[in-house]
Amino acid sequence: MPHEGGLLQAVVVFLTAAVIAVPLAKRLKLGAVLGYLLAGVVIGPSVLSLIDDPQSVAHISELGVVLLLFIIGLELSPRRLWVMRRSVFGAGLAQVLLTALLIGAVAALGFGQSLEASVVLGLGLALSSTAFGLQVLAERKELNSAHGRQAFAILLFQDIAAIPLIALVPLLSGAGSGETADTGWVSVLKVLGSIGVVILGGRYLLRPVFRIVAKTGIQEVSTATALLVVIGTAWLMELAGVSMALGAFLAGLLLADSEYRHELESQIQPFKGLLLGLFFISVGMTANTGLLLVAPGAVLALTAALILLKLPLLWLVGKLLGGLDARSALRLGVVLATGGEFAFVVFKMAQDQGLLSPDVHGYLVLAITLSMAVAPLLLILVERLVRPQPEPREVPEDYRDIDSDEPRVLIAGMGRVGQIVARILHAQRVPFVALDTEVESIELSRSVEQMPIFYGDPLRPEILRAAGAGSAKLFVIATDDPGTTVKIAQLVRRRYPDIRVIARARNRQHALQLDRLGVAPIRETFHSSLEMSRRTLVGLGLSAEQADARIKRFQRHDEDVLKAQQAVLDDKAAVIQAARDARAELEALFASDEADVTKKG
Repeated sequence: MPHEGGLLQAVVVFLTAAVIAVPLAKRLKLGAVLGYLLAGVVIGPSVLSLIDDPQSVAHISELGVVLLLFIIGLELSPRRLWVMRRSVFGAGLAQVLLTALLIGAVAALGFGQSLEASVVLGLGLALSSTAFGLQVLAERKELNSAHGRQAFAILLFQDIAAIPLIALVPLLSGAGSGETADTGWVSVLKVLGSIGVVILGGRYLLRPVFRIVAKTGIQEVSTATALLVVIGTAWLMELAGVSMALGAFLAGLLLADSEYRHELESQIQPFKGLLLGLFFISVGMTANTGLLLVAPGAVLALTAALILLKLPLLWLVGKLLGGLDARSALRLGVVLATGGEFAFVVFKMAQDQGLLSPDVHGYLVLAITLSMAVAPLLLILVERLVRPQPEPREVPEDYRDIDSDEPRVLIAGMGRVGQIVARILHAQRVPFVALDTEVESIELSRSVEQMPIFYGDPLRPEILRAAGAGSAKLFVIATDDPGTTVKIAQLVRRRYPDIRVIARARNRQHALQLDRLGVAPIRETFHSSLEMSRRTLVGLGLSAEQADARIKRFQRHDEDVLKAQQAVLDDKAAVIQAARDARAELEALFASDEADVTKKG
């Protein structure tokens, strides 16, 4: 490990660089990815030389990409892909193919690169930065705009396309090594066999393992299991001669429809964030900033060429295949004209495999980094030169469907109450996600009802985030423990103040607590008691109309009393006196109703 201080010193250097650079970059609206890259440049051999050997952290940092691809696979449920098929496999496929052909041709004809290197360059530079692009759109609140939705679809296809590209690099590097055809076929069969093992293991082994771990209720074991699945699958694929990233992606894809999906995502997300940041820092450390001094014209020309080649093609794809107007297509082009994080992965592999020289790799890393730095400035320039135009009222059907996988409702607790709410929403075709911690109940509900019920503790913020609480409109708390209900309500109100919360209340006191939190309480026995009372009155001789009137009168009066008691909740004597006054008032109201009926009769 670099420096005499060893591992601890290196960790302190990395964390300090990230803590300083990333918030600064975000404050300047440059994005976290660029912050990590700049941090790596500063601490690397080119500037401060706090870390002399960037390759010493390369293997650890590559785990960040492995975990990223696992999360991508986890989010790509077949239903989500089917809903977005036209945008993803139409505009996304066209953008990657056209850009790869153009850049590959320029690399081969203009710069004399080999066919294999030109393929890697074309496909690698056709990819844009998912982390950077989505972050820019989110910061500008444009994710739900026409160009924001199209950008999301294209980025999704690029993430999918990155998987075979990563697997393709070793095959391209071995194309001219003199291997026999038989050896090549053996390698292919070995790869296919390892993929088959992962698929069969994921289908028949992973769910029983997660079921056993979930029943223990031990958080540390759950985290260790999640990491074991990802890293173990990646290691198995590496043994077969395939990239670790492909194995992690397959593992995520196999678990995309699992009831443990959100639990896994919440466990992996912190490690992914840290290790992916470490990966970008290591890329920045390897960036040869000396090229900016030696050949600034070449670096700037390469950056400009990357943007000028990608932007017009993106504009055409957005306008012709995405149905965007000229202004929206231009914004799409600017957001996606940069290089991407997967290009760093692909080009580093290509350099290690001998497809790219160190000098070419250095120019590419600098050009991609500069393209990310320039993108926010280009967006500001576009806004000033092109007047904004209101979004069309009628959004294309394909775009309207893209976000339909995001839940409109979250349900915490799948007992008697939660199941009824879920069944009604399911029959109404309202997208929702239900969370529970009872493994047997989850598996039974998923097998019988086939509803989106997942394992996860709603008291954990990372579970709520993974389940999509940020995009939900309503949060239904149907847990049967009053203390747990209050804690969930407090957590949701604190982290998601805009979401409307409806909660199951055990009794009157519980309802008052929830109401104070800004939650709509539904007393679990109130409405059934009203119905029993109505039938009792009918049985005693009142007409159905008279019984309904009495019940409605009682319900309105009781709700008014509840509001009055809320104001004096902390004064026990005042609450008791309010209840006594309410009983007397209710008797008077009923007596008045009877008198009115007698007069009319």
